[in-house]
Amino acid sequence: MRMEQMYQEVILDHYKHPHGRGLRDPYGAEVHHVNTSCGDEVTLRVAVADGKVSDISYDAQGCSISQASTSVLFDQVVGLSIDEAMATLTSFNQMMTSRGQDAGDEDVIGDGVAFAGVSKYPARVKCALLGWMAFKDALAQSLASDEGAVHTSV
Repeated sequence: MRMEQMYQEVILDHYKHPHGRGLRDPYGAEVHHVNTSCGDEVTLRVAVADGKVSDISYDAQGCSISQASTSVLFDQVVGLSIDEAMATLTSFNQMMTSRGQDAGDEDVIGDGVAFAGVSKYPARVKCALLGWMAFKDALAQSLASDEGAVHTSV
């Protein structure tokens, strides 16, 4: 099996069987991001407890790349400290914006390396980064808001 084919299967598997999907309570911040170039959307919630990302939940509509990438985000970031989560986000972002020059570090971004080939197509990079940028925004809002505030939907 070729590497590209294996990566395509990883992306399709995350798309068909998303991890962390569905909005959950409690959460520290909720954001809604839209990729204006293609219409992909994600509403993402983040919960932080004891200096760690305790949960990421999301509701999303869009292409297989944006959906699968957000599923990978859930797998790679939940349970990490804030600093580790930001390092993971930075590593994924660097690979995605490298235009195929950075193959990604599987030890840091796990199944995220499957998106290395996507980085060669600028129009698809925004799709792959949609959930990750929403996470970055939600995490910043959660940390900036009244410390320890927890929201629940009613």
